[in-house]
Amino acid sequence: MHTHAREGWVTRNGLRLRYVEWGAVTAPTIVALHGLRSFAYTWEPVALPLADRFRVVALDQRGRGLSDWDPQRRYHAQEYVRDLEALVDQLELTRFMLLGHSMGGANAFIYAARHPERVAALVIEDIGPGASAASAGAERIRRELLATPDRFASWHDAAAFWRRQRPNIAEAALQARVRHSMLESADGAIVWCHDAQGIAHARLHATPEQLVDLWPHVEAVQAPTLVLRGAQSDFLSAQTADEMARRNPHIRCQTVAGASHYVHDDNLAGFEAALHDFLGRAALAPWASSHK
Repeated sequence: MHTHAREGWVTRNGLRLRYVEWGAVTAPTIVALHGLRSFAYTWEPVALPLADRFRVVALDQRGRGLSDWDPQRRYHAQEYVRDLEALVDQLELTRFMLLGHSMGGANAFIYAARHPERVAALVIEDIGPGASAASAGAERIRRELLATPDRFASWHDAAAFWRRQRPNIAEAALQARVRHSMLESADGAIVWCHDAQGIAHARLHATPEQLVDLWPHVEAVQAPTLVLRGAQSDFLSAQTADEMARRNPHIRCQTVAGASHYVHDDNLAGFEAALHDFLGRAALAPWASSHK
């Protein structure tokens, strides 16, 4: 099994962006995009059980993980999607599956609508039209961004912060979040390794032009699509999920029990069961078999 993570870099407009991958480079590829304050390695527990059959490539989107921070704070969908296009071109991916959570899911929808010939399938974790702008979860995230400290006195305090932010998170996911989103500064404080201030500013002060209406992209998707919604999500409502499936027959929605907006962090087994069932469906067989 190809479980050892490999790391690579793609450069776009002077920014170096890291990606992490698992599985054989000759296997059918899944490109994974994380959420607003997350990181490439959030996908590791999802990728490892797939690594014997798939190549999973996870991008540290700009400003996160080890990727460069954008000095102009261009943390918006238009730039994220162009970064994804650069990654796909560098890896010479002609057809692949996209997996995205929250912000990464929005970016995945936009890319899939823009490049239908390349996207064989789409899995979206807990986001839909309007969720980032008007949902209770969007208001919660705005409050979190405004109340997030710049530093913590200890690793214990940092972990306690994330536990308060994500009360349903599994312990392993919590430890990964602390390890990959924070570091110890020269003065001994625990600080963010992502561009916390820049990302918060971009989210809190987005212009109407920077806020993307996802409905046209959702309606334009041509690939088989699975939308996974957390049963306790405050971000993607059941009504919006149902409307997505009604407007586009390629979309199937499924609710994962015991999960909030952070589905794979809260209930990894439930997320994996739904994902693996989707990957095993006949509609995806030509894509997977063409890579063997």
